[in-house]
Amino acid sequence: MDRSGARHDGSDILRSIALMHDRSNGLGGGFAAYGIYPEYEELYAFHIMYESDEARRETEAYLDTYFMSEKQERIPTEPVASIKNPPDIWRYFAAPHPMRLAASGLDEAEYTMAHVFHINGKIDGAFVASSGKNMGAFKGVGYPEDIGAFYRICDYDAWAWTAHGRFPTNTPGWWGGAHPFTLLNWSVVHNGEISSYDANRRYVEQFGYDCELQTDTEVITYLFDLLSRRHGLTPELAAHIMTAPAWDEIDAMDPSQAAFETALRTTYASALVNGPFSVILGSSEGLLAINDRLKLRALMAAEKGSMVYMASEQAAIELVCPDAENMRAVGGGEPFVVQLDSVVAAKAAADADAENDPHNAPLAHEVGVLPRRKEA
Repeated sequence: MDRSGARHDGSDILRSIALMHDRSNGLGGGFAAYGIYPEYEELYAFHIMYESDEARRETEAYLDTYFMSEKQERIPTEPVASIKNPPDIWRYFAAPHPMRLAASGLDEAEYTMAHVFHINGKIDGAFVASSGKNMGAFKGVGYPEDIGAFYRICDYDAWAWTAHGRFPTNTPGWWGGAHPFTLLNWSVVHNGEISSYDANRRYVEQFGYDCELQTDTEVITYLFDLLSRRHGLTPELAAHIMTAPAWDEIDAMDPSQAAFETALRTTYASALVNGPFSVILGSSEGLLAINDRLKLRALMAAEKGSMVYMASEQAAIELVCPDAENMRAVGGGEPFVVQLDSVVAAKAAADADAENDPHNAPLAHEVGVLPRRKEA
């Protein structure tokens, strides 16, 4: 990721993930890229995979009903010998239909999410691979370097790239099941296993999220969306909830901190994620990396100038940046957050404005049941 917002093509991320070839087995690879569609930055970019022409016609009729499309086209691909029987892959740049959006009573993000879930769950042979603004996911069944060549990712320029090579152990390898998993502007790449998946799945399903993609990773994406977008928590606090400290650690804290942590664990008990995992979350603001509390999965970070690098192996960073600085392992349960410089500046300005807002000044108050009587 380039904190300055400068965009770079996909050649470095392709070389980096290719070095870790043996971490995958050819049953899933993929990339997420942010900033690739500046000419359509205010529109949702739907990347959709189809198994048949019938599925495409039904999906396009559905999109035409609920969205207004400015452009639709097949995503350019390149024949790769190892990529067998790929689906028909299209992209659509669209905005919610204003009258239907108003009639729904939902905000734009909630409206879009509902229709993404409808396509994935109700239209046979159609799958929305990504649905964010000015970003996209490119994934499928194959080694990541082959998937990157198939999608021609070196033709795209992005300020942040993530990549993943899959080695599925409990679930099948299929085009929609490759990482990254996305929803709106969120994207997640995950290494490990979520042993708390059933509890986490039941929790997010209470809020209308459909977990039907045959993998534990999708629940991580939905948890971040629920906690950050819907509940208004920062991604850092959302990550902290998902990797909350153990009760014996909380018992050793000072009372005020212990009370705060107890409230979090009690309120969000079913959002606690257990098992060995490392996760990188992408968003419109930047990247967030998190390890499980015991750090059972590898995750390294480094930087050079405005560039920040994260990978499962140090060699994958040094390959593309031999003189990388501040190389270190991401700590267990400690969110590692990188934001665009523009996002940091905007938040600092907003905080300064809030401090100077007279409405934020504490009101005077008195101790007592009734206010004091005015002197005659």
